[in-house]
Amino acid sequence: MTRRTVDRATGLPWSMEAIRYGDIAHEAVADDELMFQLVASASFVEITSDLYTRNLIEYFRDDPELVDWLAHRWEPEELQHGAALKRYVETVWPRFEWKRAYAGFFAEYSRCCSFENLAPTRALEMVARCVVETGTASFYRMLAEAAPEPILREIASNIAADEVRHYKNFYYFFRRYRESENPGRAAVLRTLWDRAQEVDAEDAYFAFKHVFLASKPDAEFRPADYDAFRGGVRRMSREHFPCGMALKMFLKPLGLAPAIGRVVLPPATAATRFLLLR
Repeated sequence: MTRRTVDRATGLPWSMEAIRYGDIAHEAVADDELMFQLVASASFVEITSDLYTRNLIEYFRDDPELVDWLAHRWEPEELQHGAALKRYVETVWPRFEWKRAYAGFFAEYSRCCSFENLAPTRALEMVARCVVETGTASFYRMLAEAAPEPILREIASNIAADEVRHYKNFYYFFRRYRESENPGRAAVLRTLWDRAQEVDAEDAYFAFKHVFLASKPDAEFRPADYDAFRGGVRRMSREHFPCGMALKMFLKPLGLAPAIGRVVLPPATAATRFLLLR
């Protein structure tokens, strides 16, 4: 398990109460539609962490070490991410009806976030969690780099650091379960790939859909609207996405020998950059 420093008042690595929301430079971000869509969508996903936690705790109910970490460390930190982003949205874009939009997101997304969707073995579920944490750590690192406003950069940097630490903890539990379950490398690779596809198909799509519907009440939501949003994110990724970090985290559960990793990582990173630049 990884060591951490904590905020004495909250027991968390940082406190949203220390964020200077009153110092937000509104003029730098208020008219940035892509940034609004990104931050609002992220707030929906993060603040729904109690659903993920409930499923994981049920799945790992006879593992007290993991259950304790999920309930008392991971969930509170994830919920703080959502609360911090929500406050930012409500401060910068006060006309956006966050609660109404979130209710629509939750009603649709919660039907997909079920116990039955977890991986077939505990080791592979930890692999799946590593994929999610890779995606979130990389996303918030990108957001921190791209954000035109200092307070948003601070929030995104705090969240990115949390997500990297969460990854390390899930990887620790993966290694522990790998010893008893011995999943094959092909199964690990298949889980890595499948979970990476599901993140975009579920979380991001539903979150953006309900941000769009609430912010454009007179418009009809179409798949093309999500495609346009993804295009904006892709353009941002070209300059700010941490490809090297993401690939190292993504490939780590495969347990490649260092020499093989040094050979695989550069072309894999180049391929990722190519896909982002298409």
